[in-house]
Amino acid sequence: WTVPALGVKVDGTPGRLNQINFLMNRPGLFYGQCSEICGANHSFMPIVIESIPVNYFIKWITNSVNSSLDDWKQ
Repeated sequence: WTVPALGVKVDGTPGRLNQINFLMNRPGLFYGQCSEICGANHSFMPIVIESIPVNYFIKWITNSVNSSLDDWKQ
């Protein structure tokens, strides 16, 4: 798959784990798609990456953890 606005392209191989890490320096929605003619429904493999500021992410994680703990207390 590829996300052109981020300059990211990663290939997947069936049965193999492949991962990539990169640092986003601006918030936004970034769109991509399958970048190889890989078979049936190749053109129906869209990708969306949402980048948010770190402080928003930390707030979201904190709220998620607190919500999960509240569920266990009941």
